[in-house]
Amino acid sequence: MEKILRIENIEKYYGNKINLTKAIDNISFDINDGEFVVIMGASGSGKSTLLNCISTIDRVTSGHIYLKNQDITKLKGRKLTKFRSDSLGFIFQDFNLLDTLTAFENIALALAIKKTNYKLVDEKVRQIAIALGIEGILDKYPYEMSGGQKQRVACARAIVGDPDLILADEPTGALDSKSAKMLLDSLNTLNQKLNATILMVTHDCFTASYGDRVIFIKDGKLFSEVIKGEHSRKEFFNMIMDVQTVLGGELNELI
Repeated sequence: MEKILRIENIEKYYGNKINLTKAIDNISFDINDGEFVVIMGASGSGKSTLLNCISTIDRVTSGHIYLKNQDITKLKGRKLTKFRSDSLGFIFQDFNLLDTLTAFENIALALAIKKTNYKLVDEKVRQIAIALGIEGILDKYPYEMSGGQKQRVACARAIVGDPDLILADEPTGALDSKSAKMLLDSLNTLNQKLNATILMVTHDCFTASYGDRVIFIKDGKLFSEVIKGEHSRKEFFNMIMDVQTVLGGELNELI
């Protein structure tokens, strides 16, 4: 299976020589094309910093990040902007939908910026909306949608441009349990039916159980890894909980 993302010995420091903080300490791992990988860790473990470096929001101090064999740590200026637009899809905890646009327009915006033919835009948006079960709300504005509907619109927006990698930062954090379940089913649809490669950060074991693999980070270093394989989601959840227990977490979430 093709490795779509390679993280090689990355480190991220903050501060100066007198007061130096290692947010990421020599982390390496790969993600295969079509894989759904989850990163878990306590607050301050470095998981959000890691996601920020992969998304190019932040820069590594040392090491390399390759997406489809392109070293993204070397990108600057317009090349970096184009890379983000063409290669990455984002799903945020707070949706980040534009209030003055309908669901259809929010989803289509990424394609419109690229000056994609309108007929193709309409076709792609409606195809993805059907896959995610939001075809009935395409004419609604964000204030007319539930939290779960907004997040599924955000999922559609993330995938519509055919990115190489979708990055999800605590996507269920602002949702109730029912809406969170609907969102996770949507992420599963993106992964299983639309072959999206997903990297998600979460503190919640139930959310993590939807992935194929969970990478645990502690104090900026890789602590452990759990692979679903042929296990059921319930069995995988229990495996994740076992590692969480070792880390000293609570029953339902890592602190």
